[in-house]
Amino acid sequence: MRRRELITLIGGAAVAWPLAANAQQGKLPTIGFLGASAPAAWSHWTAAFVQRLRELGWIEGRTVAIEYRWAEGRSERYTEIAAEFVRLKVDVIVTVASAVVAAKQVTSVIPIVFAVAVDPLATGLVESLARPGGNVTGLSIQSTELVGKRFELLREVLPGLRRLAIMANIGYPAAVLEMGEAQAAARKLGLDVDVFEIRRAEDIVPAFGAFKSGVQVLYVCPDALVNANHARINILALGARLLTIYPDRTFLQSGGLMSYGPNNADLFRRAGDYVDKILRGAKPADLPVEQPTKFELVINLIAAKAIGLDVPATVLARANEVIE
Repeated sequence: MRRRELITLIGGAAVAWPLAANAQQGKLPTIGFLGASAPAAWSHWTAAFVQRLRELGWIEGRTVAIEYRWAEGRSERYTEIAAEFVRLKVDVIVTVASAVVAAKQVTSVIPIVFAVAVDPLATGLVESLARPGGNVTGLSIQSTELVGKRFELLREVLPGLRRLAIMANIGYPAAVLEMGEAQAAARKLGLDVDVFEIRRAEDIVPAFGAFKSGVQVLYVCPDALVNANHARINILALGARLLTIYPDRTFLQSGGLMSYGPNNADLFRRAGDYVDKILRGAKPADLPVEQPTKFELVINLIAAKAIGLDVPATVLARANEVIE
């Protein structure tokens, strides 16, 4: 047998082994995919995850089953969906940090992988980054550490910045954490800050109505509620001629001005590696939480034109992508 044929055979056996074990039980290995927002909002993240699984030999419908469930930005759905996954006896749950607490309360046995978490250590999702412990592991986006960089960009884009508003879902601990970091960063720069707390979609429009005169920028702390309603937020911000800054390019599709942060599609892709290891027998407690490796600055010149903003050439030159 040729060496290349032997390697191919061994690689195929490595994928086939866990499948054979499950085949004896009459089912494919099953992933419970808990989307905190809506399918459309997560489409490119989901695609990146599924593509990585395919590269690792896990082909949906053939070598692995994926049960998709969507919370549509309603946190009260997390427990219900997690309980359904327990009834379905899924082999691993994939989600984001906002749903992990609910999933952990439902099961301490089924492995849980978070593709995105603002600060999993500070919010108590894991015992440590090196050894997470329990049944949870995944990827951190270091969002609170990037707040200062976003403020530097805001000052560069708008040198006359004096007042900004911060919007956050106070029902989500990580958003509260980032809100505090953003307030501190703004005050260090001598900026006036208005904080607008939301808990549900119905709070968004009244929050805009309460903005004080002179607000120039809207800093939005991300979570599933914001993700599900970013189009509404951007329409209102454009109507008020506010600059907006987000952690991910997804929010620019509906009119956000700029984003700076990790590439979330890359994080979902890397979540596929965690799932691969777990389906082959690894324990979440032994898989370290990983950090982002790709960061990107994206500028939406269509939104800039709509609010009458000239983005400095120095900022555009550094952007990974310019939408125009």
